Amino acid sequence: MTENSQQPQSEPTPELPTQYAPAEVEGKLYERWVERGYFAADAKSDKPAYTIVIPPPNVTGSLHLGHAFQHTLMDALTRRKRMQGYESLWLPGMDHAGIATQNVVERELGKEGKSRHDLGRDAFVERVWQWKEEYGGKILGQMRRLGDGVDWSRERFTMDEGLSQAVQTIFKKLYDDELIYRAERIINWCPRCLTAISDIEVEYQDDDGELVSMKYGEGDDTIVVATTRAETMLGDTAVAVHPDDERYRHLVGRRIKLPLTDRTIPVVADTHVDPEFGTGAVKVTPAHDPNDFAIGQRHDLESLTVMDERGVITVHGPFQGLDRFEARSAIVAALRAEGRIVAEKRPYVHSVGHCSRCKTTLEPRLSMQWWVKVGPLAQAAGDAVRDGRVTIHPADMSKRYFDWVDNMHDWCISRQLWWGHRIPVWYGPEGEVVCVGPDEEPPGTEAEGWKQDPDVLDTWFSSGLWPFSTLGWPERTPDLEKFYSTDVLLTGHDIIFFWVARMMMFGLYAMDGEVPFKTIALTGLVRDQFGKKMSKSSGTAVDPLDWMNAYGSDAVRFTLARGANPGTDVPIGEDWVQASRNFANKIWNATRFALMNGATVEGPLPDPSEMTATDRWILSRLNKTVAEVDAFYDDFQFAKLSDALYHFAWDEVFDWYVELSKTTFMAGGEPAKVSGRVLGEVLDVTLRLLHPIVPFVTETLWTTLTGGESVVIAEWPTDSGFRDAGAEREIETLQQVITEVRRFRADQGLQPGQRVPARLTLDGTALAPHEAAIRQLLRLQPEGEAFAATATLPVAGATVALDLSGTIDVAAERKRLAKDLAAAEKEKAQANAKLGNEAFLAKAPDQVVDKIRTRLAKADEDIARIQAQLERLPEA
Repeated sequence: MTENSQQPQSEPTPELPTQYAPAEVEGKLYERWVERGYFAADAKSDKPAYTIVIPPPNVTGSLHLGHAFQHTLMDALTRRKRMQGYESLWLPGMDHAGIATQNVVERELGKEGKSRHDLGRDAFVERVWQWKEEYGGKILGQMRRLGDGVDWSRERFTMDEGLSQAVQTIFKKLYDDELIYRAERIINWCPRCLTAISDIEVEYQDDDGELVSMKYGEGDDTIVVATTRAETMLGDTAVAVHPDDERYRHLVGRRIKLPLTDRTIPVVADTHVDPEFGTGAVKVTPAHDPNDFAIGQRHDLESLTVMDERGVITVHGPFQGLDRFEARSAIVAALRAEGRIVAEKRPYVHSVGHCSRCKTTLEPRLSMQWWVKVGPLAQAAGDAVRDGRVTIHPADMSKRYFDWVDNMHDWCISRQLWWGHRIPVWYGPEGEVVCVGPDEEPPGTEAEGWKQDPDVLDTWFSSGLWPFSTLGWPERTPDLEKFYSTDVLLTGHDIIFFWVARMMMFGLYAMDGEVPFKTIALTGLVRDQFGKKMSKSSGTAVDPLDWMNAYGSDAVRFTLARGANPGTDVPIGEDWVQASRNFANKIWNATRFALMNGATVEGPLPDPSEMTATDRWILSRLNKTVAEVDAFYDDFQFAKLSDALYHFAWDEVFDWYVELSKTTFMAGGEPAKVSGRVLGEVLDVTLRLLHPIVPFVTETLWTTLTGGESVVIAEWPTDSGFRDAGAEREIETLQQVITEVRRFRADQGLQPGQRVPARLTLDGTALAPHEAAIRQLLRLQPEGEAFAATATLPVAGATVALDLSGTIDVAAERKRLAKDLAAAEKEKAQANAKLGNEAFLAKAPDQVVDKIRTRLAKADEDIARIQAQLERLPEA
């Protein structure tokens, strides 16, 4: 806990409006923060650096709850570090999102009856840039609305000039180091997007298909194979069996007839084949299946491509020109007509890859592409975590990371698109291949027969450079020197493979073994209130702007942070946002009350000897909360730190300390001044602790309370070490008394504001100094001459005697309680009867039995409670 450094004010503290209206303050406050440069980081500063680079949202995107969730947590981290005295940089930017952006602009062209080919490459790319300037980056404006404290002066885009230079530089470096190569391999091809996509961009789902078993060959040479993709048989160049399979030993090395064609194909022996699966024989189509391609390489088989880039059959007259799915049905029909279909299974549910962008069924396709040789890069990425240079949080997510980097295949980085970073390789008239660096000229002109590779790089190639390219690499800039390595990468566990591993590989490679980030903090995904995935089709998708409009940005932020357990998905519902709005209102109203009753930050804290036990208790609890919140921040336990702040602020400060101090404030004098200073200190520290999560309401309240410039640049509280175990025990006892009497009052049906005559026996207990507060909080009036104790409550060494004769009808209350007791005893008897019935227990499902046990436990609780109430009541 730190002492506030504000000077005594020369003018009275301004009053707060009676209600908090987020819409009236949030936008103005944010613009003020930006104008005053609070979020701008200085590379020349001698403060220690703290850096987070934002996971760059797609230029096509808009703010969704997943963004709002992660941005809230990153903002909290960087705001806290700024308050702790760090040169805190949160760097913003956007990703050009190759396929996604090209698809958007192509759809726009389609509305005009045009395609990108009508415009040509250069004009189309210019059109995309125009779209980006007009519509792209919508999310950046929405980030302001959320309160993102990013350094807008350093905003980057993956295709801006500096980042383009970085892409070309690292491509050239990898190429020269023989870590980039060109080869013909099987890739995932999207017939809709007309491009290769990487393995990690494939979405697998169970589809209803068909499994067809068919006969190849004639007579003794017949062999049965099964497939879910009958159309690819036109490209078969072998049938494979296991070398040890006696059933087919006589066929190995012979050629058999391929149905529907005039070709014969060999039978080959390969250990890849599982003799126990199906017939133990598989068709081999090297140009259309990755496993078949490997078999083809081992046996020097021909690779026949039988489909074009749109999935249309290009061979064999009767089927030529048919779409792949039309051809599938036609080929099965033709085989059936020849009597070659042995079995057909429909539906046959199996896992099928789909394009993550457009959901089209993908086609494995043999294609010449550019690849990154990931072996040494992935090894380095794994070692950096194993040797502790990078920490993954939560630790149990490390296994997923190692599973990926330790088994990574070479990465296909070329895409058959026009929007993106063009591959910097030129092909000459004599077959020359020249990779061009950023400061080099192309080796020749098109007129001289030189052509640049038409493909662009995978989006993840450029975003893999993000932690260092955004800071000026390949130049050794002051920003790079100051802010690299970055401190934390906070991102969803779902993109460990897409992005995290790429950044690790490229960062270690480009920065001579210096890690791109020290900690990888992985979050879960935002779900609906029932834990299910949000989706537009099911009506569960939420636009966070709608909730911000209704309840304020702080309410949305606090709700998201309060659900953020490391690596765990976050359920969220609108009623939770409403509850967070109520919390913001509670902070507002409590601070307003405090200001009206003398809360101040002027001068040093009084000596503990001048304080009441209540004052010492809240300061002790405040320091414990500061320590607790710091520990949770350091462990990325956002849910726990938010919960700790919520309960400290609402339960202890507002519901207990403020209420217990009202009698002191009403009495006035020196004790009231002391408590006013203590309350000011508690509010000052609490608002600073809350600020990184709920920045807007805390800014308004803190500046009003302290007169300070901004809580954004205020000092982060530290634990002063002050503890008072005695005061904590004393107030805990006081709370116990008040809670027990309140419960009794409620049980007797008394209204909260209803006053009851009472005699308090507090002598010999630590509660004696608190009689006025007890009477105030419990609405207990003096006993008077006609006082008759009708109920006596011994609690924590004290005795509270109540005269209920004028407040409740004892006879009616006894009758009501007797009826409730009879109902509870009947419920208990019924539950016991069922649980004692062996036949019932043998047949009933476990959940039914558990439900009855729960009913029994509840009945026992009700009986004990009602009996206690009856004992406390006077005789009628």
